[in-house]
Amino acid sequence: MKTPAFIVDENLIRRNCEMLADVKARTGCKVLLALKGFALWPLFPVVREYLDGVCASSPWEARLGREEFGKEVHAFAAAYSEADFAELLTLCDEIDFNSFAQLQRFRPHMQDGIKFGLRINPECSTQDPAHAIYDPCAPGSRLGIRRKDFEGQVLSGITGLHFHTLCEQNSDDLATTLKAIEAQFGDILPHMEWVNFGGGHHVTRDDYDIELLVKLINDFKAKYDVQVILEPGEAVALNAGVLVASVLDIIDNDGAIAILDVSCTCHMPDVLEMPYRPEIDGAAL
Repeated sequence: MKTPAFIVDENLIRRNCEMLADVKARTGCKVLLALKGFALWPLFPVVREYLDGVCASSPWEARLGREEFGKEVHAFAAAYSEADFAELLTLCDEIDFNSFAQLQRFRPHMQDGIKFGLRINPECSTQDPAHAIYDPCAPGSRLGIRRKDFEGQVLSGITGLHFHTLCEQNSDDLATTLKAIEAQFGDILPHMEWVNFGGGHHVTRDDYDIELLVKLINDFKAKYDVQVILEPGEAVALNAGVLVASVLDIIDNDGAIAILDVSCTCHMPDVLEMPYRPEIDGAAL
């Protein structure tokens, strides 16, 4: 095989999607593919058999979802430019704002037929300290609107709330987050039509508590009469592929150093940002 190459197993993608589809069937929730986590569009015909659409963070991702996935397209970004928002209006079924300033700026351009929501910050951190760089509830976070910032604001045109506080986490952390959201936003939830639970749900991991997830979704729906949305990215492709590399040379400098035809910068950027260490098949040989 010519390397480097990413090899993805379609059967394993189906296995993951079937697990997500089972959650859909048992709860009536919508499940979207987070394109920032997995955007291998040749496999979209497989994934769209099971999921309801995609969530995008830019017009380019939204266009990819609209043209190649062909189902619902939801969008969220920390802020939109005039040009990006105008383009997203032509591509999206739902657009979520990160601040009341953005809502006020674009309210005159909001159109019928598109749902609009607000991303909230429940100020409830559940992430491992090693993931602090991705914690949207950390002090000084730019993501989401705090409860105190809702005071005096007008919610006309807003039909749902969106939170995303998890990162490769189990459903017990979602339970903790939902308690914080109910405590802070309980007066607003009855006026909403939908609530997006965001991504970071590691549903397809072996030790993930799916039964708790199902219960949390069903209980929340029954209490507030809302459509619940999940948007996993990594869970769709978790453990479904490999990066194949070749050893070009071995350098000795107080130990053997393999020189590969791949790099973290080009092929595994998360290794640079996060405390990830790739599992290397046969590395001990």
